[in-house]
Amino acid sequence: MLSLALHSVVLIAASTKEIVNVKEISAATGCSEAHLVKVLQRLVRAGFLYSIRGPKGGFGMAKSPEEISLLDVYQVIEGPVKLDGCPTNRQACCFKACIFRGLPEKLNQEFIGYLETKKISEFL
Repeated sequence: MLSLALHSVVLIAASTKEIVNVKEISAATGCSEAHLVKVLQRLVRAGFLYSIRGPKGGFGMAKSPEEISLLDVYQVIEGPVKLDGCPTNRQACCFKACIFRGLPEKLNQEFIGYLETKKISEFL
């Protein structure tokens, strides 16, 4: 869903039209209209997009692409980035000290930093 949300927002932001029809986004992304609408409605509720119903309806940008980061979209679709957890998916470590020594947290912080600095406008 994250990839679909990001690609859709970029398509809407890059469009010369104020409103982009769901059929157009669906054709460009290869996603069903029903699933696409569910994803885009999350972005509407978050205030990044707006929607207009009806035959001439669709989705438009409620905020400028310069104001929306990849992290913003990520958090709407996936929720907050988790900074904990073992990369081996173990509940408890059988060793006294983690062999990765904080690497997962460091990588997560870098990932968050990257998503935070990248704006939708950079992908237009």
